[in-house]
Amino acid sequence: MRIARVVGTVVSTIKHPAYHALKLYVVQPIDHKGNPDGDDYLAVDVVQSGVGDTVLVMTEGNGARQIFARPVLPIRSVIVGVIDEIEVKDD
Repeated sequence: MRIARVVGTVVSTIKHPAYHALKLYVVQPIDHKGNPDGDDYLAVDVVQSGVGDTVLVMTEGNGARQIFARPVLPIRSVIVGVIDEIEVKDD
């Protein structure tokens, strides 16, 4: 799983049927301090997040297949949680 920030939305009039009625967002991976930590990618939202939210993204296809209960699915990244706060204890 990755921590990310939702930075944009994707709108498509023609898409694979598996994406019907799902929100698709552009997410920016971040570290625990909120700094960018990798390239942006697309993720399907299942928790009603929005642009600007810090989210938890599952980034493997098997988990997505389990969430959507489908044996074959063209989705790899799924937003599975909205993060309210990150607390890291300093050593």
